[in-house]
Amino acid sequence: MKAMYFERFGETPEIRTLPDPTPAEGGVVIKVEATGLCRSDWHGWIGHDADIVLPHVPGHEFAGTVSAVGKGVMRFKVGDRVTVPFVSGCGHCSECHSGNQQVCPNQFQPGFTHWGSFAEYVAIPYADLNLVHLPDNLDYATAASLGCRFVTSFRAVVDQGRTKPGEWVAVHGCGGIGLSAIMIATAQGANVIAIDITEEKLAFARSLGAVATIHAGATANVAEAVKEITKGGAHVSIDALGHTATCVNSIRNLRRRGRHIQVGLMLADHATPAIPMGEVLAYELEIYGSHGMQAWRYDALMDMLETGKLAPQKLVGRHVSLDEAVPALMAMDTATDIGISVITRF
Repeated sequence: MKAMYFERFGETPEIRTLPDPTPAEGGVVIKVEATGLCRSDWHGWIGHDADIVLPHVPGHEFAGTVSAVGKGVMRFKVGDRVTVPFVSGCGHCSECHSGNQQVCPNQFQPGFTHWGSFAEYVAIPYADLNLVHLPDNLDYATAASLGCRFVTSFRAVVDQGRTKPGEWVAVHGCGGIGLSAIMIATAQGANVIAIDITEEKLAFARSLGAVATIHAGATANVAEAVKEITKGGAHVSIDALGHTATCVNSIRNLRRRGRHIQVGLMLADHATPAIPMGEVLAYELEIYGSHGMQAWRYDALMDMLETGKLAPQKLVGRHVSLDEAVPALMAMDTATDIGISVITRF
């Protein structure tokens, strides 16, 4: 198979011909039809993820067709159109038994714990637990875009944030995660404030339903600006970037008993932010993480796609080839593109 491959962190990946994978017992091999480029892939390539063992093939949000099925797989067959949560469970631990595969201690993450989807084929274990059937009317590029950013945002807004109609939701960062959260929170009936340092992204956020925007680069105190707009603070606030400043602002802009959801990865110099714990205690604030979404929860998301309440295809930007994805991956830390770049040509 053709795949993106690197042997050292931070060095230019190569496009190589590598052995095709074979399915494990209970697993499948998927022919990749589309796979999204994500900032998490950049973090992995730089060396910020301790799960990656070199040499490595990145890529973790994808959609395709089942091309081979291992012994014992019951729910899927060759030719099925599928996607996979980027965090997949083992099916044997207490977290999986409680339905929380997204925090499985033995989790499988294509593109991190194992070789990923920047390739023509990818092997996935525990298929019956982790694969998701795709409706025929959902194109592969849109389905791939769901795999990390959109489903993580869906869980953040709907499950972790418990967002209700009429509540104020602040979204810090208007990249793929933030724009997804804005669309989902709007569909939930919330009033969304989008915060970013790029006017073009803020304009796009308004087109997705944001009722107010704040240019963080031109605002002296973001948290106070949110409190002024909301007359007291956000009910739910999401750090969609993963930066010390956005994390702290997201907590400080909450009203009393508000809910902060950390979605953006906090890595390297931002791994241990000094959060205002005094306010957390005094105002009974709630702090949650959102780490992917279980395969069984995709049904609720798919229903909202089918009824038109959510339109993730609006977030898909460039379609690129596997070769074009190499410089795109390397530039992700400084990229200003609006929309998700998706590899659709191998």
